[in-house]
Amino acid sequence: MSQKVLMVSENYQELEDYIIAKRIKKIFLVCGKSFKRLKISEYFVDIKTRLGVEIVSFSKFQPNPRYEEVLAGLCAFRSENSDMIIAVGGGSAIDVAKCIKLYAKMNPSSDYLTQELIPNDITLMAIPTTAGSGSEATSFAVIYNNGEKQSVAADSCLPAVVCFDATTLETVPIYHKKAAMMDALCHAIESFWSVNSTPQSKAYASEAITLIVKYQQAYLQNERIGNEKMLKASNLAGKAINITLTTAGHAMSYKLTMRYGLAHGHAAVICVARLWKYMISNIDNCLDKRGEKYLGDVLADIASLMGASDSLGGANLLQKKIAQLKLDGPVARSDKDYEILSQSVEPTRLRNNPVYLDEETINLLYRQIVRSKEG
Repeated sequence: MSQKVLMVSENYQELEDYIIAKRIKKIFLVCGKSFKRLKISEYFVDIKTRLGVEIVSFSKFQPNPRYEEVLAGLCAFRSENSDMIIAVGGGSAIDVAKCIKLYAKMNPSSDYLTQELIPNDITLMAIPTTAGSGSEATSFAVIYNNGEKQSVAADSCLPAVVCFDATTLETVPIYHKKAAMMDALCHAIESFWSVNSTPQSKAYASEAITLIVKYQQAYLQNERIGNEKMLKASNLAGKAINITLTTAGHAMSYKLTMRYGLAHGHAAVICVARLWKYMISNIDNCLDKRGEKYLGDVLADIASLMGASDSLGGANLLQKKIAQLKLDGPVARSDKDYEILSQSVEPTRLRNNPVYLDEETINLLYRQIVRSKEG
């Protein structure tokens, strides 16, 4: 499925032209609670007067959205008979919108998570307000049901249109800017070393890592060029994982987010850093059919893109970046945490990982990531 990309100017004329060309009369707007603080919110204020387009807003969801919140949005969408869905927000808003679109033509009397997914032609536009998830570039979504992560994947999930507006990053709190940037970096790193990598996915990931390294400071200092380049890097990393999916780093991160309240990118990067070091020392347990030498070269290539001279230097550089950004690991509530965490890891993501991991190893890694309560 092809995807149209709009780079909007200050007056949002490109967005206006698209809405007029498609003859849209009612928009179902899925947006986070910070939407009204964004400059782009002003565009929608008088759109009914300007274009005769009605806006129906839905924002009753939280970060790491729950299945029941998706159901509430789906109910609202069906009752309004809207022409298109526009998601303005981070990964959570976009994932909610993806699920609403996907479930819109399915059987409402049965659990959507157990049904066969049915494609539809409802237009979905994504306007990302964080440079991290890359959700606008992927054909899958993540929601939570009874505290457990649920992955929803279908080509129909991929937004038909993406609209980039660098001003949306100007109001993101610094902690979330850091975490989002690390999420994009982890997507790129994991995609690069995935057993599913292709020349195309590696090209996307390589460019994403290069942009993140080059524009990190400008982005954190809220310079326009930094925000623009980080949106691009996030999108490229999203394209990369749309081909390869993520690996053990992301699989290990989800329970950290749910249990300790860490931002997703924060949880991901502390897992990826420890995983990288482990894989260097255990490359003889390589699962990639291209072999140990190939994997060694891949880890060295990632390190080079990061600005390090060898694999271990790259892993150390990532650990140093975590410290500089003050994204420390959480503290365990009790020793039982490690068992809970180890048992939460999704097996399918472990098959994407280039080095074999068993539950005992994952437990050991979590003990390095999550600090003991005793010290």
